[in-house]
Amino acid sequence: MDLTRLQLETPRLLLRVPRREDFDAWARFMADEEATRHIGGLQPRPVAWRGLAAMVGSWHLQGYAMFSVIEQASGEWIGRVGPWQPEGWPGPEIGWSIVRSRWGRGYATEAAAACIDWAFDQLGWDEVIHTIAPANDLSKAVATRLGSRYLRMDQLPPPSGAIAEVWGQTRAEWHAGRATRP
Repeated sequence: MDLTRLQLETPRLLLRVPRREDFDAWARFMADEEATRHIGGLQPRPVAWRGLAAMVGSWHLQGYAMFSVIEQASGEWIGRVGPWQPEGWPGPEIGWSIVRSRWGRGYATEAAAACIDWAFDQLGWDEVIHTIAPANDLSKAVATRLGSRYLRMDQLPPPSGAIAEVWGQTRAEWHAGRATRP
């Protein structure tokens, strides 16, 4: 698979494999206390760099990871959305994190729907989950709009060890409701 050509397109977004030039926007996002409150908290630039490198590495090791989300109208990096399942993860996840200046526009839902389609159609997944911090009501609303439901509580692997709500759905459930969702 040629990762430099891999991209998904929605009406408003371009989703592509993260690149070195995404780092400044990525680091600014990881330095936003409110935006990172439910995804592990603030990260200084060196830690943010390792996070970006881990995402890029996952693309090479597993053939998938979160995409960089580019707003088509502005050309700006506005977040990361997509498949994620590092060692010890509770299941095959489609996750989302959007910069705070773009909250409330439906971008997380739009990007996640494209990624769920891709995970089922290209990766052959039979289910998707979303790990959500118990206090993250905005992400629960996104999961609900995607047709996912609360499944269980689980513990994320080290180093975080955080307790998370696991939401999700099967491939059959996704396809059965796809016509009524974004």
